[in-house]
Amino acid sequence: MKKNFSLQAEGKHPDRVLEAVKHDIRKYFKRERNRDVPKGVDFWDFDCKVGLTADNAEVVRVSGVIDAVDAAAKSGATSVYVEILSKHGMRVLKAQDPSGVEDHFDNLNKA
Repeated sequence: MKKNFSLQAEGKHPDRVLEAVKHDIRKYFKRERNRDVPKGVDFWDFDCKVGLTADNAEVVRVSGVIDAVDAAAKSGATSVYVEILSKHGMRVLKAQDPSGVEDHFDNLNKA
């Protein structure tokens, strides 16, 4: 989704317009996450950018998209550009330190 959302509408309260924009963004995330993932893929991941225009949009994390839209609205912007592109995501398992795991179990046995 590459879209320029207007934050002001004739005859509507700005807070309601902002809530409608955030609702559209959340709805898009939900719709994309509910799509079937291809074989060998664990989940849908997203590349996100938010800014006042497409030229000055900055990369943000998925969890920061709504906050970035809020910040743009609080700064008095009349519109905000949101770009969300879905991509394949693979889970990466963290390597555990075997010595740390053994120490944890030793401490439990001593207690």
